[in-house]
Amino acid sequence: MKNLRVALVVLISVASIAKASDRPTDHASYLSALSDLRAARWLIEHRPGNWERTKNEIVAVKEIDEAIKSIKEAAIDDNKSIDDHPAVDEKTERIDRLHEADDFLKKAHEDIDQENDESFANGLRNRSYEHIDAAIMAVKTAIYVN
Repeated sequence: MKNLRVALVVLISVASIAKASDRPTDHASYLSALSDLRAARWLIEHRPGNWERTKNEIVAVKEIDEAIKSIKEAAIDDNKSIDDHPAVDEKTERIDRLHEADDFLKKAHEDIDQENDESFANGLRNRSYEHIDAAIMAVKTAIYVN
């Protein structure tokens, strides 16, 4: 009976350790990517003055939302609001904000590129790349076309 208790305690401990390795804190690069994506989204969405959203900006925000969703589907969720982002410089010029959003999107792409784990092996990582790349393209188009 004593051996059974010891075995049960060991089993529970091992299961707890395995579950703990799936926590978001173990995926710092993914969490950084989520933060970068939220910052880019905020820069595009929150416009000073009478700046109207362009079609490409709307597409960029949609793609950012999908990239965030893909990362969260991989169970890497920091449980933060989509509006919770790192402090960004309050730029009043539309082009400056879009350039900064582009920088955050590129950093998010680099962030998820650094992680190498099995939880993204099922295609969610590639889906995240596709959405981030589509957001980058939409932002660049908004910068140079609109």
